[in-house]
Amino acid sequence: MTLPEDDPAYLSSLSKFTLFETKSRFYITASTADTHRVLKIDRTDPTQLSVVEDATAYDDSELDLLLRMVQDGNKSQGGLEKVLEFHGIVGFVRFTAGWYLILITKRSVVGLLGGHYIYHCDETTLITIANKSERTSQETRMLNTFQQVDLSKNFYFSYSYDITNTLQTNLTVSAANRNWNTRFMWNHHLLSPAFDLEEPKGRSRWILPLIHGFVDQAKIGVFTRTVYLTLIARRSRHYAGARFLTRGANEQGHVANEVETEQIVSEPLATPFGLPPGTQSQFSGYGGYTSFVQYRGSIPVMWHQESNQMTPRPPIEITIKDPFYTPAAKHFDDLLGRYGAPIFILNLIKSRETVPRESKLLAEYGQCVAYLNQFLPEGKKMRYIAWDMAQAAKSGHQDVMGVLEDVCEESLQATNFFHGGPARNDPNNGPHRTSPLLQQGILRVNCVDCLDRTNAAQFAIAKRAFGHQLYALGLLSSPYLPFSCDAVDVLTEMYHDHGDTLAWQYTGSALVNRVDTYRRTKAAQWSSHSRDLLENIRRFYNNSMLDADKQAAINLFLGVEPSLPVYEQHRPNYRQWFTPEHLEPKGIDALAPVNEVYREYYKPHILSQFQRLYAFTMNSTSRFHAKPKNEHASPFESRLPPDLASPSSASSNARRIARRWAAPVSTEAGDASPSRDVDGDGRQTRDRVEKEGHPIEAIVEGLYEPRDMSQRVQEYEWYTHYHADDLSHTLGEEKDLQLYIRAGRLAEGQDADQLISHETLGWTIPDAGGEANKAEAIRANNLAFYDSWLRA
Repeated sequence: MTLPEDDPAYLSSLSKFTLFETKSRFYITASTADTHRVLKIDRTDPTQLSVVEDATAYDDSELDLLLRMVQDGNKSQGGLEKVLEFHGIVGFVRFTAGWYLILITKRSVVGLLGGHYIYHCDETTLITIANKSERTSQETRMLNTFQQVDLSKNFYFSYSYDITNTLQTNLTVSAANRNWNTRFMWNHHLLSPAFDLEEPKGRSRWILPLIHGFVDQAKIGVFTRTVYLTLIARRSRHYAGARFLTRGANEQGHVANEVETEQIVSEPLATPFGLPPGTQSQFSGYGGYTSFVQYRGSIPVMWHQESNQMTPRPPIEITIKDPFYTPAAKHFDDLLGRYGAPIFILNLIKSRETVPRESKLLAEYGQCVAYLNQFLPEGKKMRYIAWDMAQAAKSGHQDVMGVLEDVCEESLQATNFFHGGPARNDPNNGPHRTSPLLQQGILRVNCVDCLDRTNAAQFAIAKRAFGHQLYALGLLSSPYLPFSCDAVDVLTEMYHDHGDTLAWQYTGSALVNRVDTYRRTKAAQWSSHSRDLLENIRRFYNNSMLDADKQAAINLFLGVEPSLPVYEQHRPNYRQWFTPEHLEPKGIDALAPVNEVYREYYKPHILSQFQRLYAFTMNSTSRFHAKPKNEHASPFESRLPPDLASPSSASSNARRIARRWAAPVSTEAGDASPSRDVDGDGRQTRDRVEKEGHPIEAIVEGLYEPRDMSQRVQEYEWYTHYHADDLSHTLGEEKDLQLYIRAGRLAEGQDADQLISHETLGWTIPDAGGEANKAEAIRANNLAFYDSWLRA
């Protein structure tokens, strides 16, 4: 379906740009196949920016005629010269002298959604617009500061897909009512002098929003079907900056390190998203696309840490004690407007410390949510969950990943996720949905930095949501995935890259604690200490020496100017701090019409090579792992036998309801958070307040009541099979494990002749001598093996 060009939903995929210059003007032509547009930039006045869009759409001959006329008209001043070809306009900037034009000169494909490519910005150039300009020392210094924001790292754009909005917004809100989400448009300040970014009607086709964050995509082969897993992280431009220089919330309610992470799981049966509902086709609607959005951001109270070169962990101070929590009220009202109600808040900061540091914020945050919650109507109240994740992982008495999955399960029951069509699961296998599903609400996760613990928690949450998305697409019989399967391994690596990228942007170093740290694996115990130490040193150096320059560059790039606090004459409503319209359930205007993507995706005007197509070279499960022993295994099935799986990978009951312990907890100092116990077989036992006995009592109890042999075998298998190296995904030491199991059963008095045979152990048994000699040889080998096992 092709839309008319005057339709607000039409996004022309202008992807080939050429810059021409004359003495008095820049001419930029943008082309897609045989359609061309022209932008004119005046060069006569260095202090004024004059950008004129030509509303005419030209074909090849008309554009050639126009350029010839410009050439003839400027012969006396040197004519028309071609400067360069490029891939998009980042924006315009001015410091103290003239204006500069910023262009994208190199790009690479990193994602594909519904036939729309998502690109990474690989290289940019900055061009002076005016003919003559004198560069002062201050101009040079500001230019160098501006260029410290590296546009070739983690900036993404798309010509035909609105990358600033979520998939749910793009497919359910009509174009006439949908704006750019300027919160995530990092070139907003650079485009504002030339274009109107707020009005959706008459939107300029030259606007190319850039988001800053992370984009990754992989495909999962499921026999004859292909599933695409896409991860898009959008970093907010509001209150952006370095770690110790942007903390908490500001007066406008914007929080530090704010990132929206969208997980899209799709099984496209055609190149575009689909056809509008009502069309008589098997591709009607958008039933092949699902999306789950979660959020991270600093604690929305006004606090800070004064960094210095001598203290690696500066003390935390609450700067302003607002009894009405005005910044937090603005922040949560904004979340309600963007995502709807309810809001689930998962607070992972420490509750017990020798020297109070993070725990100062625990009480303040709990009181803040309790105060704001009392004015929200029933059914729309925020759910606040405070859980000391670091202590839970350190103690080893709790299944950290299981607790986080329980939190996700409870939030999913309340907020759902987006699915553009009816469920594709078997109606005989559980509840079957016959209409599209919208996500109503958000799960907000934070720790003190919103980095290590937050990323591990978001992975566990994403894993549970991943299972529900696959179940909705009809690829699983139940919405639960084991840890030790190919699909979860891909998701784990993507979230490792996701966390490392966001950590580099905020702190200048990679993650210190990864997902393995919280899974009680030997890889976390033995292979990460040196890396953790190195990352801590790098993080300390960057925070102490480089953050001030980094913050100045970000502020200059985003157009943030230092200003004194201004007293607001308008006093907010301290009881109705929220906007009532934000509590209304989200609806569907109409499933948005599909843009023309044939020329954008297939590019019939150029010669394409199959081996260079992104859809072919995309990372996938077939390239991600070494060749499995069973080539016909499903990527969603565990590689470990059910009785030998780790506690974290034990499959859950398909009809299990999330634990009710996830409720507001006391923020009094010293209170313990509820914990989920795990018994010897990896099963959940009961919810209780954690009580730790004396270590001697545990040792004596272990001597008098040792664990059974099945548990020992299970633990041995888990530790020998788990890969210490992230790049190795093969299971090792199979022979040792089998010998261990047989020896254990032999020690329990089971039949040695049944458990230990010469075929399995490779013993040589003489053929001559009859059955008596064979039996005697087997018994001798059995006794020798048993004796050697006891000696070992």
